[in-house]
Amino acid sequence: MDLSCDEPVTVRETEDTLFGVVTVELDTAAGLVDVRGDTVPQVVVRRADGVADVDAHIPVGTRDGALLSLAVDGCAMRVRPGKGRLTRRSFRVDVTYEGVVYRLVPDALTESRLLRDGKPIGRFSSDGDGIVLAEWEDGARVRAVEAALGYALAAAFGTGAQPMWMLLLDALGDLLPG
Repeated sequence: MDLSCDEPVTVRETEDTLFGVVTVELDTAAGLVDVRGDTVPQVVVRRADGVADVDAHIPVGTRDGALLSLAVDGCAMRVRPGKGRLTRRSFRVDVTYEGVVYRLVPDALTESRLLRDGKPIGRFSSDGDGIVLAEWEDGARVRAVEAALGYALAAAFGTGAQPMWMLLLDALGDLLPG
């Protein structure tokens, strides 16, 4: 999926079932995701300035955590994306906030689960165009900051991944001449 386009900035609003309107701003050229809403904190994921090797398949442009920053209401924290290789799990993205580990990890071709300390709290879907859909687990007691983190990570990295056997076939196909 090549995410480059004439209009690199998109602003999308989603009606979340628990938190009302959530706004996702995605600027693929600058490598910026800005999530905000009346009932959720602002979460910003940003690619470092001057990064020359931008991956057009990733909305924020890179999976290199050293080139990324994440802030919740201005409070900076580390974002740790996996390398995104042969397994769905390698496409995970981890963030620790207030001692809780959050992980967005693909579990289907187009969807990813948001985990709180290893337990699922929601599912996200995003094609990398700034539109993010969320579905919350029954009884999960999702906090506003968790929703904002989920929206931001889904918008920044996209959701879903092919199963390992399909990724292996793609890799083998790339090795064949012609």
